[in-house]
Amino acid sequence: MAKNTETGNLDGYDRKIIDALVENGRISITELSEKIGLSKTPCHQRLKRLVDEGYIRGFRAILDSSKMGLDHIAYTEVKLSDTREAALKAFNAAVFKIPEVEECHMIASSYDYLLKVRTANIRRYRQVLGERISSLPHVANTSTFVVMESVKDTDLVP
Repeated sequence: MAKNTETGNLDGYDRKIIDALVENGRISITELSEKIGLSKTPCHQRLKRLVDEGYIRGFRAILDSSKMGLDHIAYTEVKLSDTREAALKAFNAAVFKIPEVEECHMIASSYDYLLKVRTANIRRYRQVLGERISSLPHVANTSTFVVMESVKDTDLVP
């Protein structure tokens, strides 16, 4: 196998491994090797390399949010009062302490951040927004978009 990862290039087998694992992260090496058309040893070596080199950062369980009682999703835009590096770092560190915030993205917009917040209901969201998000460092104001239905979501398995 040619060493092609120094430039970040992946060959067809690497991409097939990744695609198969995205579809089913619990697939066995035997099934994976059959699916992509390689014997077990080279398939396992490629998988190990993809993990070691950071192409695959980890594996996780995908939970059913409804069964977990977390049906409410809101996207919250956050505008900061200060966007100097120290303020951004303070906000970034503090947002990690709010478990209801599933995602946090710095964005190029009239707002500085976009948060994906998952709670049990609108009352709990209001509490998280008022007590936790609004008190994050340098938060000037927020705007919320409530999700009515998730049509396409990476955590939704058909």
